[in-house]
Amino acid sequence: MELPRSAIIVLDRLTHEGPMTPKGISQKVDLAPRTVSFALRKLMGQRLCRKIPNLHDMRQPFYIADVERAKELRIRYEHVFRQVLV
Repeated sequence: MELPRSAIIVLDRLTHEGPMTPKGISQKVDLAPRTVSFALRKLMGQRLCRKIPNLHDMRQPFYIADVERAKELRIRYEHVFRQVLV
């Protein structure tokens, strides 16, 4: 499975902090909003996260990680995660 560095960073943040908006993710990980959107599309394509409605602001959906799939991926590719998240 090929994931860009940005997707690994976003997945790690979603796994540890729970549901977040793209804007919130961008601020937390210091990545451009466009980069975060790209990473989220990649993660959703691999079914590693999903989008849920934000009832307070429908313009900013929440994204939530599939924690079990993320954990399996992290175990399988621990060496990659370690390099990216350092």
